[in-house]
Order: sequence, then C-alpha cells, then structure tokens
Amino acid sequence: MISVLRNSWALLLGMMLLMLGNGMQGSLLGIRGGQENMSTFELSIVMSCYFLGFLFGSRMAPDMIRRVGHVRVFAALGSMISAVLIMYAVAPNWIAWSLMRVLIGFSFSGVYITAESWLNDASTNENRGQALSLYLIVQMIGIIAAQALLNLGDPGGFILFVIPSILVSLAFTPILLSVSQAPAFESTKPLSFRKLYDASPLGCVGMFILGGVFSAQFGMAAVWGTQAGLSVRDISIFIAGIYIGGMVFQYPIGWLSDRMDRRKVILGVTALGAVGLMIPVIWDVPFWALCLVGALGGAVSNPLYSLLLAYVNDYLDKSDMAAASAGLLFINGLGAITGPVITGWMMGMVGPRGFFLFMGLLFATLAIYAVWRMQRRRHTADATSSFTAVSPSATVVFVEAAMTEADGEGPEGAGHAHAPEAAPKV
Repeated sequence: MISVLRNSWALLLGMMLLMLGNGMQGSLLGIRGGQENMSTFELSIVMSCYFLGFLFGSRMAPDMIRRVGHVRVFAALGSMISAVLIMYAVAPNWIAWSLMRVLIGFSFSGVYITAESWLNDASTNENRGQALSLYLIVQMIGIIAAQALLNLGDPGGFILFVIPSILVSLAFTPILLSVSQAPAFESTKPLSFRKLYDASPLGCVGMFILGGVFSAQFGMAAVWGTQAGLSVRDISIFIAGIYIGGMVFQYPIGWLSDRMDRRKVILGVTALGAVGLMIPVIWDVPFWALCLVGALGGAVSNPLYSLLLAYVNDYLDKSDMAAASAGLLFINGLGAITGPVITGWMMGMVGPRGFFLFMGLLFATLAIYAVWRMQRRRHTADATSSFTAVSPSATVVFVEAAMTEADGEGPEGAGHAHAPEAAPKV
C-alpha cells in the first residue's frame, strides 16, 4: 500500500480533484436547470448526453492517444473540461447544455483512459489490486465531497461553476509534472457481441440494465430533488448517500459472491433493491427515509457492476477478457444513454416518484431474468475469478486490469495498457 501511494500519489490526488469537478457538475446542472425553468424531459436529454459523449470517447480516445500521445490528449481534453464547466453558466439553455455535455462526457472518458493507463503501467502484478482499490476509493471520496461543495454558493450564480473548473485545472498539475513515461497501447483481439452473449446472457443483459440504473442515479438525482422541492443541502446529502452506500457495501457483497453462486447474490441484491426503491413510490416517507432508500440504491448498483463483471469472467478464457471488457462497457454505455431519458419521461408522467419507480422496475426486471437464467444453466461449481471492485464510470483500461486481476494474474506484458481498436463486431 505504501509503495502504491509513493509511486502514484500525484495521479490519485489529481483524479480526486477531477471527481470533485465531475461530481459537482452533474448535481449542479440538475438544480440550476430547474431554476431556469427547463422541463424534466429537457434535463433528461441534457443528462443523457454526458453518457453519449462518454461512449464516443471510449471508442475514439485510444486512437487519439496512439496518434498524438498521452500528454497531449490529457492536456487538450482537460482544457476542454475546464472551459465547458464555465460555459454552462454563460449559456443556460438546454440545447447548449446538451452539446456541452457531449463534449464533457467525451473529454472525461479520454482523461480517465489516460489516467488509468498510467496507473496500470505504474503497478506491478503484486500491488495492482491495491492500486485499483485505492483508485476506486479516491473516486468515491471525490464524488461524495463534491456534494458538500454545492453548499458553498448560489446555484443561480457563477461561483459554483467556477469552483469545479478550478479544481479540474488544478488536477492536471500534479499528474503532468510527476507521471512516468506514458505506456504504449496495444490492440486486442475483438470479441463479437454474439460470443459475449453466449458466454453470459445474464452478464450482458445485467450490464445493459445497470447502465440505465447508474445513469439515472448519477444524472437525474438532482433533477428529482429539484422537482420534489428539496433544498440544495438536502439534494447534496441525498446524492452523497447514494455513493456512500455503494462504497460501504462493495466489500461485503464481493466477499459473499466469492463464496456462493454469483447468480444467487445477483438475485438477492436486485430483489432487495427493487423492494426498497418501491417504498417511496407507494408511501410518502420523510427525508431521512429517502436518504436510506438512496443509499440502498447505491449499495446495490455499485457492487452489482463489479459482481456482473466477475460473473462474466467465470465463463471466459483469459485470452478473451480484454475484448470482453470493451464489449461489456459498450453494452453498459448503451443502457446509460437511455436511462435519464426514460427516467425524465416517467417523472413527467407520475411526478418525482418516477425516479424511484424507474430504478425499482429495472432491478425487478434483472431479478426476474436472473431467476430464468438459473433455470437455463447449471451453476459452475468453481468460479474461475474473484470479485474486484470496479466503478460504473471506469473505462476499458481499468475494467480490463480489474478482470485480469480477478483472474489471479496481471495483464500480459505488464507495463502496457490495452485498448480495443474498434467496437466488437456485431
């Protein structure tokens, strides 16, 4: 652990500052958009566009890095993020915001790929698991702390847009001044979606559904809070609770999944999530109960992402893991694009309860599908990999490293980060 901190402290510090900026912008737009009289559906388009840009970035950033290098891509995309964060306040229009969200999603994706490449390159087979865990903890701390920063100013002014822009600008200073030589990207063997689905139908369907859940949480929580009439303080507490729940329950759910049929764990946590999220749909509950429901949603969705990756790993050859990580992220990204739009439509139909109803229905759907799959495939007696915590916002570089770490071995050719050259063949 000490060696990881000594070698990667600048990168981890920079990523925490980046997550502070990213965590603020999502929540802030939901609040400011309500003040600007944007409709719920318009804001859902705005939120969805981030995930559209992120998906494009995950496909295009590796080629950009190969052409001009890590440092140039890192600096260029970082400048784009900082500029867009300021421009939000200059042009409070949902169409302009949608375009800017595509840009910022694309830029964050490229920045994450670059940073995770450096982290993977700086790690060894002996400490890669510790490095990935520290990276995930730093991300969570950044997003949670970002919610507290929302209370430092008026969402209707400029200062709350300036703060994340400054934080993002500062994030690149320690990273660019102290990182080692950038690693090389190597292409990986493409894996068709058909082969990936045949290997794990539950994993593929689960990743698509979970993309919708996570994007609703990340993108629409502040919109829900504004529509429900909550104060900025209450909205920040609620969103922080989502990520605290995810951070606290990563290890217990992972520990359990390594000791029993992962499908039973998937069924159990999704059923629990479905029941819990239906509580505020059926009954009027006080704010503290809403926070507990939000924390339960995070406690299910964040560990479930890692759980599904581990489950897919159980049915893959080691040589297919890198290509599978790209395919799973693409499937998850497609689900993430649809999540805010459907959530916004449901909130327009039934009011703020639609926020919880959408996620509850998705969890229920996944639970039912897990039961059906358990009737179609016998349990694999010995899992081939272990649970490794992965953030739903991780890029292909992190996911590939986590999947190979879970397999018990570091990536082949340690010191090089892998990225697919193109989307898996359909």
